[in-house]
Amino acid sequence: MYCKTLAMATLAFFIGVAFAQEAIDPATATKGENGILWYNALDIGLEGKGWTDTEHPYDRLPSKAKGVVPDPVWSLSHDSAGMAVRFVTDASAIRARWTVRDEGLAMPHMPATGVSGLDLYVRGEDGWGWIAQGRPSAVSNEAELVTGIPEGSHEYLLYLPLYNGTESLEIGIAESATLSEAPARPEGHAKPVLVYGTSIVHGGCAARPGMAYPAIMGRWLDRPFINLGFSGNGKMEIEMADLIGELDCAVYVIDCAPNMAPELIAERVVPFVKRLREIEPETPILLVENIQYQAGWFLPSRREAYVSKNVEWKKAFDTLQADGVAKLHYFPCDALLGDDHEGTVDGTHPTDLGFYRMAQALEPLVRELCE
Repeated sequence: MYCKTLAMATLAFFIGVAFAQEAIDPATATKGENGILWYNALDIGLEGKGWTDTEHPYDRLPSKAKGVVPDPVWSLSHDSAGMAVRFVTDASAIRARWTVRDEGLAMPHMPATGVSGLDLYVRGEDGWGWIAQGRPSAVSNEAELVTGIPEGSHEYLLYLPLYNGTESLEIGIAESATLSEAPARPEGHAKPVLVYGTSIVHGGCAARPGMAYPAIMGRWLDRPFINLGFSGNGKMEIEMADLIGELDCAVYVIDCAPNMAPELIAERVVPFVKRLREIEPETPILLVENIQYQAGWFLPSRREAYVSKNVEWKKAFDTLQADGVAKLHYFPCDALLGDDHEGTVDGTHPTDLGFYRMAQALEPLVRELCE
């Protein structure tokens, strides 16, 4: 598995500390049938959420953003993309019940498992590995995610729906088992990486939540990622720079070009980055070029559609460098989706393969910038 072997010191940290956390009081859980205790995910804690002052506990933007950011961005901020629950349990089976906010469980080009489902990983000796998913069949769902778990305490990472809002989420285990919050991230891994962008960042069209490229990099780098992808949006409004600059992050990744015409790139990129740098002088900023639209190898119009954007994107970067903007970095599009034109659903939105390739391409530089 690519770039995810943990350093021995990090392994030692988790082996020695991970399962010494105080268990969550079972009295706070709801008792269900067959001796199952249901723990509210909010009592365990969320990762991947930038602000605490939100109208709804699973919103991605703070309540003060309402009426400030464009209405479609505010609406899409109700999607729980990038959020996850990290916990430790010695249960032999794990259940989940969750309710989403929108009756549209799937899209024509994205399955319900990615739009509205759950995705469960467990930490092994070599890092995080997938073990189960929660498949939605209605607005409210209950499922046994996994059974036959080997004895002992294990650390889990449960990703929430990408393109739907989460109304509620509970994790169910036998009343004889214990559940606790996961340990704090090791030193140097606590600050999140923030990724701001379009539907691609949002997770379209991953088959399951853990396959969006920010989620993949989060596992490989073993640190939280904040997903601020907004389908059809991510157009670098100056108000978003003000909001993003409030968050103490390891890196700001800006992947907004796909929804911006060349003229809009020329208009907005420089002011946006300068405002962000003014608010937060130290955090590295990484500008990612527009992906190569996959029919562009054959269709000149599709090739010109991304080339023209990237010309302006690079001009903006050069202007910012000439103006002395510090800790600014650039990533070209060439390696993002591979060279065989097989990485997308529709020529633009990645499949799981495409997202994996994007993570492979970006991870080494993001890792370096985190250090």
